[in-house]
Amino acid sequence: MNGAHSLVHTLLKSGVDTCFSNPGTSEMHFVAALDQIPGMRCVLGLQENVVTGMADGYYRMAGKPACTLLHCGPGLANGLGNLHNARRARSSIVNIVGDQATYHRPYDAQLTADTEGWARPVSVWTRTSMSSDAVGRDAAVAVQASRAAPGGIATLILPSDSSWNEGGVVADPLPVTPALPPDPHAVRAAAKVLREGRNVLILIGGTAMREGPQALAWRVAQATGAKILGEMSNARVARGRGRQQLERVPYVANVAIDALKDFEHLILVNSKAPVGFFAYPGKPSKHYPESAQVHVLSRVEQDAEAALQALVDELGAPQAAIPDPGPRPERGRGAPTPEGLARTVAALMPDNAIISDESVSFGRGFYKETHAAPAHDWLQLTGGAIGDGMPVATGAAIGAGGQRRVISLQADGSAMYSLQSLWTQAREKLPVTTIILANRKYQILIGEYRDVGANPGRTAMDMLDLGNPDLNWVKLAEGMGVEAAQATTLEACGDLLAQSVSRNGPFLIELVI
Repeated sequence: MNGAHSLVHTLLKSGVDTCFSNPGTSEMHFVAALDQIPGMRCVLGLQENVVTGMADGYYRMAGKPACTLLHCGPGLANGLGNLHNARRARSSIVNIVGDQATYHRPYDAQLTADTEGWARPVSVWTRTSMSSDAVGRDAAVAVQASRAAPGGIATLILPSDSSWNEGGVVADPLPVTPALPPDPHAVRAAAKVLREGRNVLILIGGTAMREGPQALAWRVAQATGAKILGEMSNARVARGRGRQQLERVPYVANVAIDALKDFEHLILVNSKAPVGFFAYPGKPSKHYPESAQVHVLSRVEQDAEAALQALVDELGAPQAAIPDPGPRPERGRGAPTPEGLARTVAALMPDNAIISDESVSFGRGFYKETHAAPAHDWLQLTGGAIGDGMPVATGAAIGAGGQRRVISLQADGSAMYSLQSLWTQAREKLPVTTIILANRKYQILIGEYRDVGANPGRTAMDMLDLGNPDLNWVKLAEGMGVEAAQATTLEACGDLLAQSVSRNGPFLIELVI
């Protein structure tokens, strides 16, 4: 048995049965082992940032890590943007990166790089397997490290001779550190604030955004008069009918500061106190009042549901029904607007759909219009590195076993970072409907210019313009093997969306906004 064989066997024994890959020469023995050993689903991405984004989306829905297969340091570098997003989402990923043979590294060949140095900032654990007999053991530790609460990226670097040399040893799975229990002192302190304090905000994030914890937070709020908000960016939010009509901390600095200005206490549940996405001249970095007191009910490595249940028990908070959001919205009509598109999606999405949201500026108001949609999960861009929406949608479809329709709400500028995702969707016949929001500009940056106090001229505006020439998303999608059509009205968009969710395989709608 060589090192590559021991790697595949160990991954499978440890519960890792999906590999998102873009391999190169250094990984050929690993590729051969994947071919020779049954049990691993291998999904090809045409660019490494698609590969890493798919692994992120897969974990968000499957709840277990996949592995990646990246080619040397530059391949890792290509995937770093979505590894950054995955780190912010606290997604478990076993990130496997090929490397030069150990004896070849001193010759400084063209692909030689500081692979460990590039991996460390996005990884909770990094190691290079220096011999074939270490590969299996290191792989078991990588899986263990990636799955330790709250989840993270474990990068295993695999020199090619560690793969091809004989002497591989299969390792047994290692125990995983579960989420930590709540701190009784923190629970009692939060209960005291809720009983005695005024203007209290419960800010939830991470696993607290799932259905069970949301219902517990609602009981606390109803018993005490506190308000609940979600963090601005979240890996996975349970939404729709039967769930809270939960809103997020706003993105825009002035809007967030105004929304939070009256709160005297913040109780954090697997979340961070709100700060600006960027710094802006003359505006504070903290978006909550300086006078507000911040209390931590649970940290990200703790069990949010157990913490909220303990708080419910401490307060004696009775059962509280989630309010009915009202009738399901009617489809939007006329020219595309954010509100009209959100209502159209809410009207037509199937039960138990998954939304992958990289709508950027156009989608900031989507939440309000989709509370009465059927129950669904909403996945967001968590780290701000654009180009994750389509890969996350692709990985989420696979993580959900191909049984749930994914609707990808996708800004056109961000989509160009990873449009190769469409090819994987076609190859794997995945149930993904992509709605490209084609405003043909980097609209968010036009707003940012205003917010930083700059005055853009012709040269600046040209750098934010995607309309010279126009991107033809129908042809781009068809070139990737995905059927596509253009819509200029909400009626046409709704008709195409309804058709797409009733059939198998991917479809793309270019909505000209």
